[in-house]
Amino acid sequence: MHDPFLEAAIDEARAGLNEGGIPIGSVLVLDGVIVGRGHNRRVQSGSTVLHAEMDCLENAGRMSGADYRRATLYSTLSPCDMCSGAALLYGIPKIVVGENRTFQGPEDYVRSRGVDLTILADPTCIELMESFQRDHPELWNEDIGV
Repeated sequence: MHDPFLEAAIDEARAGLNEGGIPIGSVLVLDGVIVGRGHNRRVQSGSTVLHAEMDCLENAGRMSGADYRRATLYSTLSPCDMCSGAALLYGIPKIVVGENRTFQGPEDYVRSRGVDLTILADPTCIELMESFQRDHPELWNEDIGV
């Protein structure tokens, strides 16, 4: 059985796919409770920056620095430079990633900054992205700036 927080992120990824977007989801957990959730909404919102992690952080709303420093960010996919930077900016100490086979963000750099980064190699997360990348390469390339 999956981690319930990864399951919530997967639910977000599926919601994004069902909306015609990119299937990446994220949740922010504080003291064992989801305080923010989101999914990639670049396509749906016509946004340049609304990746899943950014949507999740936005939906969590304002938090104190002390809260961020106790939080865990879950993402179905390895966070890109922008999303990793947001996690570093707010001092989020732990990131749990569903998979990094289909895309790998700056994981070594994030670890070098003291973040506990866990890669789960979750088969559901892998299948979501492999299918999407195969079926929608133009949207995927746009999302990662190719």
